[in-house]
Amino acid sequence: MLKKRKRNYDDPICHVDHPRPRTRREFLAQGFIMGAAGVLGSTSMLLPNGVQAALSPDLADLIANDTLQNCNIRSQGAGKIPFIAFDLAGGSSQAGSNVLVGQQGGQLDFLTTAGYERQGLPGDMIPSIVNPDTQTNDFVDTTLGLAFHSDSAFLRGIMTRISPATAANINGAVIPARSENDTGNNPHNPMYGIARAGSDGELLTLVGSENTDSGGNSLAPLSMIDLTIRPTKVDRPSDVTGLVDVGDLTVVLAQQDAVLVMESIYRISEQKLNAISIGGDPVIHPQDVVEDLVKCGYLKSANLADRFGDPNSIGPGADPDIVGGGGIFNDAEFNAGDRDGREFQKTASVMKMVMNGFAGAGTIEMGGYDYHGGRRAEGEVKDFRAGQCMGATLEYAAIIGVPLMMYVMSDGSLSSNGVIDDTVDGRGKGEWVSDNQQTAATFFLVYSPNGRPALIGGSTEEQAIHQQLGYMRSDGSVETASSPAANNVNLLAETIVLNYMALHGEENNFGTVLPGHGLGNAALQDSLTAFEPIVNGTI
Repeated sequence: MLKKRKRNYDDPICHVDHPRPRTRREFLAQGFIMGAAGVLGSTSMLLPNGVQAALSPDLADLIANDTLQNCNIRSQGAGKIPFIAFDLAGGSSQAGSNVLVGQQGGQLDFLTTAGYERQGLPGDMIPSIVNPDTQTNDFVDTTLGLAFHSDSAFLRGIMTRISPATAANINGAVIPARSENDTGNNPHNPMYGIARAGSDGELLTLVGSENTDSGGNSLAPLSMIDLTIRPTKVDRPSDVTGLVDVGDLTVVLAQQDAVLVMESIYRISEQKLNAISIGGDPVIHPQDVVEDLVKCGYLKSANLADRFGDPNSIGPGADPDIVGGGGIFNDAEFNAGDRDGREFQKTASVMKMVMNGFAGAGTIEMGGYDYHGGRRAEGEVKDFRAGQCMGATLEYAAIIGVPLMMYVMSDGSLSSNGVIDDTVDGRGKGEWVSDNQQTAATFFLVYSPNGRPALIGGSTEEQAIHQQLGYMRSDGSVETASSPAANNVNLLAETIVLNYMALHGEENNFGTVLPGHGLGNAALQDSLTAFEPIVNGTI
């Protein structure tokens, strides 16, 4: 008799109650495809050692003062809080087993035992249980400000990558909100709205690990989309270095010489254009427009050669804070050819771009999160991996000293029927048996170098309500009347943009940034905002 092969957790998921996957999103959600990643070896041996290029002072002043109209060369991005979204394709479990979601009083206004069982927690692991020996709650962890289940796989993964000092400067909020199961038609992704709020980068406005209009699996709300800033696909270290590759110019010439060549082209073009004379006296001189466009092109090229003559200078694999003995990832795990290694490289590539101001915001898509129908262990392993990637972004923000808003979303959710998986990886929790949008939620974490972000509210009770924007019924399902976002994914994305703006103290401009939004008046918007500002406009 043939022995059935043990299924690997990262094998494609074949559900008996799902049709065969046909679209890219279906293949992604069930783990048949994933974002590829690879490592680009260093080419630094082709470049002169010790060369430090520098623009001439007059041209450096043009860049610093943005003298040329619409040239928009930024040395450190747009100065807004970096924003990274994790898009867990397939419908992962966010509520209960990971982030606690309660009733009207907030996260710790506990659900019933049956409600937690629905969210995958057996009766002996529900957060309302009190230890008779210590009179403390064994299953609530507020290390990150936001209350997680103490055995949350997300939390366990995050804590493997962050330091205690980083954890002390993090807080978060959860949003109970339904979204459709197993579909890419959920307009979850707020990236274009984040860009409208002022987020931008030195090289790109938006990046994403998928070649889609949103940069991830879920769609962006149609009202926010601006395809002139469509996310550039970045899912591996070579994608990052390729963005600033000036070709063979810095190989044939020293890097400083390459900058001088670019500067000379700029000056010759300036002299030629200054000699042009077009008759008449229009309000806007045509030669001025052409002049600025040509000058701007060459000035950007000179700046590119100046700052990034060696593309590996922005490569995540060459950053000792990211990879190596003292890095967030060690060499072996980062360079491994397995699923972990590929997800770590993808995460490192996006966070390097966003946190250093090369891009304003980025989406990290991770596939295979339609993990019901098998042992609980599969979901735990995948959630732990996602948590490691989340933790990496938070720790990198702390290392380089910038704030971060990190958002986690998924298309739909799932539920358990109480059958327990007692395997080592299953951890004695309920198996996931079916898709269930009723148990869905999203959450975001905010890191500030200046201390833990402060929740809005003058009392503990008020702060608890601002930490959970909306609520669930006692049976563990979303109360759809609890917030505008609870039953409308477009408004959920708008709520994230509102909270991003509030971190800058710019929530009063929300109606200007998203005209025609559905979040009501200022009082309703205040109720949908979690934190006091952590920066004043820009960082």
